[in-house]
Amino acid sequence: MAAREVTQDTAGTPSTEAAEPHYRLAFLLAYHGNITDGLIRKAVATAGLSPRHVATLQLLTEGPVSQKALIEGLGVDPSVLVALLNGLENDELVRRRRDPADRRRHIVEITEEGAARLRKADAALDTVEQELFGELSERETAALRKVFAKLRTDPEAFSCGE
Repeated sequence: MAAREVTQDTAGTPSTEAAEPHYRLAFLLAYHGNITDGLIRKAVATAGLSPRHVATLQLLTEGPVSQKALIEGLGVDPSVLVALLNGLENDELVRRRRDPADRRRHIVEITEEGAARLRKADAALDTVEQELFGELSERETAALRKVFAKLRTDPEAFSCGE
């Protein structure tokens, strides 16, 4: 249940509204980010996927990719990628094979079933984005993208003293 706060409207009449964390911009971003994360997870689950599965499958839509390229594209540890690919391969959404030119390399490609599930997830994400951003003009959406691009969100760039 959301916290409630009492405010005064423009006529000075007390009103109660759901309290959002207006206090700090980072809290406001986290608040809306957590809600959005939940909506995204629910949407992609309709296709039997997680957000990381969707990101992985999206990187494979242009054609076969090396595991190394996937590690770089997703920004994950190799062990995390192997676990992701194991699950996707078990569900027959991706196929891994040795690179004939270099038997040490693995090439990953999306299957027809993987592409179908990705389309389903994308359709569900379109609905989420329409709900979230439908009130924004194209100009406001572009401005929001510019702001997000400027955010410093690399966890390794921070030292909190903890």
